Amino acid sequence: MTSLRDEIKQRKPFGSVQHEAVLNILRTSNLLTDTFERVIKPHGITGSQYNVLRILRGAAPGGLCRNDIRERLLNRMPDVTRLLDRMEQAGLVSRSRDGDDRRIVTTKITRAGMRIVNVLDEPVAKQHQQQLGHMSDEQLRTLVRLLTVARNSS
Repeated sequence: MTSLRDEIKQRKPFGSVQHEAVLNILRTSNLLTDTFERVIKPHGITGSQYNVLRILRGAAPGGLCRNDIRERLLNRMPDVTRLLDRMEQAGLVSRSRDGDDRRIVTTKITRAGMRIVNVLDEPVAKQHQQQLGHMSDEQLRTLVRLLTVARNSS
């Protein structure tokens, strides 16, 4: 098993275990993200767009307002409106104003968006298996628990 110090060719020890842990999380996150992006790229969408499609598929048929989508995104984005604009132009989502309160705009996944996210279910699951399938369920549960503890301390 190759250590992070070996991977990044660092000769000196890390300043602290916390420093080493954070760098390991960042390195792993980047690796997982890069391979995920390669899976979805042939479908002409970004990771953020895939995330929105997954969120809206789960909210179908009712849809969600922009703020509800923003709260559920894995990556915090300052301009969800612009992301939704691009997705609407691509035909992946549709937006409509509420009849009673015109300030409320509901975003829904379109058939084209649903088709893409459904087609990606199997390749994404396969990618997850390739990335983490070498770990036992117990190890994965421990990883999830530890990452949750780390996130909740921030």
